[in-house]
Amino acid sequence: MSAEGLGVIGRLGLMAIRTAGWAPEAVGGLTMGADPVAYAIARASLDAPPSVNAFSVRKALKEHGTRQLVEGCFVPGTPVVIVEDVITTGGSARQAIAAIRDAKGEILGLLAVVDREQGGRQQIELEGIKVVSLTTIHEIAAAL
Repeated sequence: MSAEGLGVIGRLGLMAIRTAGWAPEAVGGLTMGADPVAYAIARASLDAPPSVNAFSVRKALKEHGTRQLVEGCFVPGTPVVIVEDVITTGGSARQAIAAIRDAKGEILGLLAVVDREQGGRQQIELEGIKVVSLTTIHEIAAAL
């Protein structure tokens, strides 16, 4: 969550989304891991239009407020990219995917900062969602 880290992740994430051919109106995922990634990408898009907004998916409904699982810049029909900080088993991403599907969003794909290569990507792709990661755990280990 450092300013420098957010700048790097925002630019790289936005570039990866556009390279994949996705044109989302918003990015987001399960709070809290996805939040800084989504916000960084949204901010980076101001410097490289078109702009992309952000949203968060709650882990559970609250009994007050909007009583929605999806909060932020999202309405039914919004084309979105789900974002994740790290994919391990894919559980958090699949929870966000289910919430967006239930809210009638259009999922274009999933972007992860790091794929830990423990089967999560494959689980998500079994649901028909393309996954792109900025790096993998093996690429990080090789660079150390």
